[in-house]
Amino acid sequence: MAAFRLASFVLLVQDVSVSKKFYMDLFSQEIALDLGINVGFTSGLALWQKEYAENVMFGQAAQPRSGTGFEIYFETENVVDAWKRIQEQGIEVVHGLREQPWGQQVFRIYDPDRFVVEVAEPMDAVVRRMHREGVPDSGIAEKTTMPLEIIRQILA
Repeated sequence: MAAFRLASFVLLVQDVSVSKKFYMDLFSQEIALDLGINVGFTSGLALWQKEYAENVMFGQAAQPRSGTGFEIYFETENVVDAWKRIQEQGIEVVHGLREQPWGQQVFRIYDPDRFVVEVAEPMDAVVRRMHREGVPDSGIAEKTTMPLEIIRQILA
C-alpha cells in the first residue's frame, strides 16, 4: 500500500481576501502561494473560494453549508496575550479564555466563515506552568492524564 502524508487542509471560504487577512493578521500565517481564489500558507492551511471550489468539485454550486462542523487548532505559549489581542480586535467569540479539565488554557473564536478556531497553550507549556506553580510531578500527571515519564521528560 502507498504511504500517505497529509499535505494540507483546505477551508472553502466566502471571501478569500477577508479570510487571508484574518489568518495572516491574527495567526501570523505566511503565504506559500497566492492564486487569488486559492491561497496556501506554509503551515499547510489553505483557503479556496467556496463557489469556485464547489463548481470544480461538483460541477455546480453545492447547497450552502455552515462551517461550524470543523475546528482549526493553533497553539501559542502566550495564550493570555493572544486572548487580549482577540478582545481588542472585536472578533466573535465562541468562549473566552478558560482552563480545560486537563489544565490547558484555551479560547475559541469564529473566523469570517464561522469555522471554529481554537487557540491553546501547548501541553508541554501546561506541564512547565503547573510545575512553576508548585504542582508535584504526580499531580501534573494526574491532572493532564499524561504518563509520569512524559512529564519528567518535559521537565528535564
